[in-house]
Amino acid sequence: MSASLSPRVIRGGIVLLDPTSSAVRRVITLQYNPDSVARTFQVRGAGADAGARAEALRLTGPPVQTITLDAEFDAADQLEFPDAHRTVVEVGLRAQLAVLETIVYPAADAMRASAALAAAGALEIAPAPAPLTLFVWSKQHITPVRITEFSITEEGFDTQLNPIRAKVHLGLRVSTVNDVGTGTVAGGLAMTHHRRLEQLAARQSPAGMAALGIEQLS
Repeated sequence: MSASLSPRVIRGGIVLLDPTSSAVRRVITLQYNPDSVARTFQVRGAGADAGARAEALRLTGPPVQTITLDAEFDAADQLEFPDAHRTVVEVGLRAQLAVLETIVYPAADAMRASAALAAAGALEIAPAPAPLTLFVWSKQHITPVRITEFSITEEGFDTQLNPIRAKVHLGLRVSTVNDVGTGTVAGGLAMTHHRRLEQLAARQSPAGMAALGIEQLS
């Protein structure tokens, strides 16, 4: 099949938003989509210790969801066309990897400002603000997240020891209204994802008891 007839596969990635204005600061696409994305859920239930027995059947909020994935990066395709990819020729994958690394670093200017306040005798210094991070895995799966795990394995190098192949492991915790409230940008995005899940579930045709080999519960 020719390339022109092949389906266009969209990329997964990360979007960084200004936490106050919701303005897009940066869009980070994965060079190659990972073969698998693992999602785990820790249910928030009232539990038997909540008092009345009926409380054991209640949910206190959305589950704690974690997402893990491994993404691969390879400079080979870009190095085939060096004139169009001068940055890759000069520093390999360092610039692409640096974009991901800076997500988990506070801004250098903010750190300098905090240091100046401390030197001036400020008693309380607020932590440096971080952008709101969204994990985008199709238009049906857009969630606010916090990066909890991040590792890079560099697997090949050019003559200047710049990485030309690398694997990135990401662990993400999905933010819910239990974490960020309902009146925030992150809370609004969390609720949108929650509603989207319910809408998708409603599209699935329900099964009948006969599918389970029973006629009624008794």
